[in-house]
Amino acid sequence: MAHLFIKDIKPGTNINDIYLVTQPVLRPTTKGDLYIAMYLSDKTGKVNCRMWQATESLYQQIPSEGFVQIRGKSELYQNALQIVVNDILVVGQDKVNLADYMARTEKDVPTMYNRLKEILGKITHPQIKAIVEAFLYDKDLMILFCNAPAAMQMHHNFLGGLLEHTLNMLEVGEAIYPLYPKIQKDLVRAAIFLHDIAKTKELSYKAAISYTDTGQLLGHIILGTQMVTQVADKLAAAGKPVNGPILDNLLHIMVSHHGSYEFGSPKLPATPEAFMVNYIDNLDAKMNQTASLIENDNSEGNWTGYQKSLETKLYRMRVLEQ
Repeated sequence: MAHLFIKDIKPGTNINDIYLVTQPVLRPTTKGDLYIAMYLSDKTGKVNCRMWQATESLYQQIPSEGFVQIRGKSELYQNALQIVVNDILVVGQDKVNLADYMARTEKDVPTMYNRLKEILGKITHPQIKAIVEAFLYDKDLMILFCNAPAAMQMHHNFLGGLLEHTLNMLEVGEAIYPLYPKIQKDLVRAAIFLHDIAKTKELSYKAAISYTDTGQLLGHIILGTQMVTQVADKLAAAGKPVNGPILDNLLHIMVSHHGSYEFGSPKLPATPEAFMVNYIDNLDAKMNQTASLIENDNSEGNWTGYQKSLETKLYRMRVLEQ
């Protein structure tokens, strides 16, 4: 029987299918009964799930990340879709087609990677070039880089998403450099390539996208600066030191690329190049996020449901196509 994808579930749908379960939590109701809150997902989306009248023993059977067959019904709760589960059964990974559960970029990975290397090949400053090439020559790291998602949920949260997001940013940079001739292009190119490089360490994506322990403890900004500093140390040991202010400026762009303390940057942008990377990053993330939310939202009418991450509903009518 064909899999019922999350994006195709409407309120009031009876469901008997296999989904990827993550983050199950056992909680008490106001009356003292137990229920399980969890997420169910496949490659098309993720949905909140509740199982009422649960027990400790049942909760202990559910993996923190794995596949379960559920029987239940979907409903709208506070204008958002959720699934109420009546029965749940853990199933092995051999029982599923992983392609149904792990979303993957629709673009050709080798083509994207070759274009990325082509753009980075424009870097002429020898010290910046040496740092970038050290990463590109790390074949094991580049395999991870080409397969990793760019985020858990917010944007490009699919296999190959990190490469797609990074290349999109590089392309935007190439398009706008002529408008800003004083920008130090090599710093921007290198920083775009490296700003999320540690997503390869922060995220795990074997069956579902989740944080590694290291990623949860440190995050990709700290991990990324460590990776770049380690490369700089190796270059210095090989007699090819990177000038201190150059390394500081590159690291500054990396630590400030989220743009605000609220979003996890330990420093605010303080150079034109840092502002450029921050805005390009945010632009590409928001374009991917809004397109995905509009495509996968189950609400009726011209508006999506309220999107907490954007603090708004999204208007999805393509008025020029009417």
